[in-house]
Amino acid sequence: MTDVELRPFTAADRDWMVQVHIDTYERDEGFDASFGVLIGQILDDFLRSHDPQCERGWIAWDGDVPLGSIFCVRIDAQTAKLRLFQLVPQARGLGIGRLLLETCTDFARVQGYATMKLWTHKSHEAANTLYLRNGWEIIEEKPVFNYGQSLIERVMQLKL
Repeated sequence: MTDVELRPFTAADRDWMVQVHIDTYERDEGFDASFGVLIGQILDDFLRSHDPQCERGWIAWDGDVPLGSIFCVRIDAQTAKLRLFQLVPQARGLGIGRLLLETCTDFARVQGYATMKLWTHKSHEAANTLYLRNGWEIIEEKPVFNYGQSLIERVMQLKL
């Protein structure tokens, strides 16, 4: 793994995060423009109203180059949601995803959450493999039509 530093998400990271999600999902998976809009809304909501005591976002950096992100947000007092987990292509396979995932789940444990959930798509094979290797369970799958695509939506859960 390169010399990666995890830094807290800031407003200055917003536009990069939206763009990397667009680049990955619109270009590589054919998602329509509604996906980028959704990412922008999620980040704007986080910036406007997150509780820094129990919610956090991280950006992985190699020097001044951002490589990926992950967020822990509150669903309720017992349940956190993992969101916006993303790695740029050149950062994949280097252990950075595992570092981000461990940092996020460790934070959730320390905050006293009993469970974490996430929503993803079955087609995101590398991320799904990482989740399953780290104790996440698939609790629901259903066909959906989102972002201009027919997808299998997957809900996963981790007992902390």
